[in-house]
Amino acid sequence: MSDPERARDSRPAPIWRILIVFAAAVLLWLFVYHGTPLGYDYDRFTHAARAILTTVLVVPVIVAARRLLDRRPWAGLGLPSPRTGWRNLLLGMACWLIPAACGFALCLGFGWTEISLRASAADALQAALLLIVLVLLYEALPEELVFRGYLQRNLMTVVPAWQAVLAQAALFTLFGFLTGSATSLERLVIFFLFALLLGGFRIATGDIWAGIGFHLAFQTVAQLFGDIGGVFDVTGLDVLSVVALGGLPFSLGWMAMERLRREHLNWRALEPDPVP
Repeated sequence: MSDPERARDSRPAPIWRILIVFAAAVLLWLFVYHGTPLGYDYDRFTHAARAILTTVLVVPVIVAARRLLDRRPWAGLGLPSPRTGWRNLLLGMACWLIPAACGFALCLGFGWTEISLRASAADALQAALLLIVLVLLYEALPEELVFRGYLQRNLMTVVPAWQAVLAQAALFTLFGFLTGSATSLERLVIFFLFALLLGGFRIATGDIWAGIGFHLAFQTVAQLFGDIGGVFDVTGLDVLSVVALGGLPFSLGWMAMERLRREHLNWRALEPDPVP
């Protein structure tokens, strides 16, 4: 930033903008889960209410932060319109779904896991379609907008890309701990690795749509096969989680993204947010 630009920049320092939005995100998620008159037992209505409320609260906060704290255009956050971003959305979904399908085939083929439907195929399809919408509103869109959108964008203005990815991953892990989503060592490690991967996707593609797609595919399938709210009975869920839900998609998904977008990966780059 040149001296005239620095003189014109009366915004809060980047560290304060980052901390303000991070604290707001933690408080918003805590409010959605603990501050509303919704029950703690799982049911689809409660899930839907929390999902809608999360997006309704988070998106305006990020819009306000971008205008009032950053004083920069929305485009800098890396969320172009779906007409522009749908290819990266599908790319991110494919980076998870294709390796995961291979993992499911391995687990079933070697007899490591057994899967059966709890309900009819029609009910399972209906649940899957509903979960896609709920995961998008409750996790994939708001979390990517906050962490890989706002926070990583601001970090990339002051530190190289690799440091920005590490820092947002640390913040995402702390967010999981503070909101009660990641209280065990295993969950903390998953949160950190997941955030590293999604931060890398942003560097590789230049926006957060690929991260939204990967996040959406992972969470939807994981919840379909989970203990709470799932529609499948699974024997050997631990093995399925390690191989098909995590290990293969996380590693092979990143390898695919890196190969496809290698020319865009510049881990030492800074991305200034110039005065308009």
